[in-house]
Amino acid sequence: MSTYQSELMTRLTQRGFLYQCTDEKALDIAAQKDNLIGYIGFDCTAPSLHVGSLVQIMMLRHLQQSGGQPIVLLGGGTTKVGDPTDKDKSRPILTHDAIQRNKDGIKQVFSKFLDFDGPNAAIMVDNAEWLDKLGYIEFLRDMGVHFTVNRMVALESVKRRLEREQPMTFLEFNYTLLQSYDFLELNRRYGCNLQLGGSDQWGNIIGGADLTRRVEGNEVYGFTTPLITTSSGGKMGKTAEGAMWLNADVAWGEQFVKSPYDYWQFWRNTEDADVGKFLRLFTDLSLDEIKKLEALEGAEINQAKARLANEATTLLHGADAARSAEETAKTTFEQGGTAQGLPTFDVSTDEYSELTAIASAVLTGLAASNGEARRHVKAGALKINDEKVTDPFQKFTDQDLNSDRVVKISVGKKKHALIRQA
Repeated sequence: MSTYQSELMTRLTQRGFLYQCTDEKALDIAAQKDNLIGYIGFDCTAPSLHVGSLVQIMMLRHLQQSGGQPIVLLGGGTTKVGDPTDKDKSRPILTHDAIQRNKDGIKQVFSKFLDFDGPNAAIMVDNAEWLDKLGYIEFLRDMGVHFTVNRMVALESVKRRLEREQPMTFLEFNYTLLQSYDFLELNRRYGCNLQLGGSDQWGNIIGGADLTRRVEGNEVYGFTTPLITTSSGGKMGKTAEGAMWLNADVAWGEQFVKSPYDYWQFWRNTEDADVGKFLRLFTDLSLDEIKKLEALEGAEINQAKARLANEATTLLHGADAARSAEETAKTTFEQGGTAQGLPTFDVSTDEYSELTAIASAVLTGLAASNGEARRHVKAGALKINDEKVTDPFQKFTDQDLNSDRVVKISVGKKKHALIRQA
């Protein structure tokens, strides 16, 4: 179906969100009414969502802007099981405390994109509210009769494990039943009639839609997005340093959720061929304006990349953070300054005196390990105050510090951080 009557389906398809839909025509009709309520589930496997989840959050945003009501379903219950979808091996079992910490972290981001007040206010709910209360035998009797092992074994996530002779626990095998039950429960509680998700969730979404029709006799819909990749074939949201997280400045083990400046720079470094696609998916800019921006050629395409970075960063971190990040980038790249808006790491006087060039690269996250830092030195990419490092074990001196007791560390032309002697 190439044209739609509803604002929602027009928005989602013109911006590149549609991959599969259970019944496009029926969903288009339902979206023209006032009772379209859609949800997406987010399991609590980490203390922050990353950019890979942003396409789903933006779908909920478009749903709300089109007059529908979005539901954010936190997977406090399903995280205890672990989604086997797109996984070659079992996820580690998380403790209840770890799940709670992760849930507290990821729920913060949604208020940046959704309105939780007003006539079609977004709803946030945790599926632990009902999954934790299920009686095992009762659940099997009431829900298990609607699922066949034949159908579940045919799911791509199960089939792939079996073909590779990799174990799948009975716990994981039940995940589809629990996610399907979520759709049914949300339909009962809130009248939810739409589940959205990534293409890897198609089997789970179909299971939930079918269960809701069988048990309640209600017509519900499923809608999935394509896998978002870069033009060079990389996975969206992945960088050389790992995932690009959405929460700012949160430590998690040896990983650090990136600052607003890192986030801005991530979008500014978008490949030329992806600028138009990412503007459609990850900003609120009009399609006419996007068309003009993606038509820029040569060096002018950098204007479109900066606009993408500003719009995306404003949505997540606010307009002030976006302006600050852009000014930091200009100061760093165009004027050769130290740019005080860069990620800054404080060290004591004693720590500073013992700090080596490669240790500074690891400390600031510009290198994942000493080995990677040494490779940067060998390639001539690691710099201290814009001067190439030739000795990986070179130590810092007081002469390296500026008047603010700060030294700039760089890898290549685009990755910078500051170390401040406290």
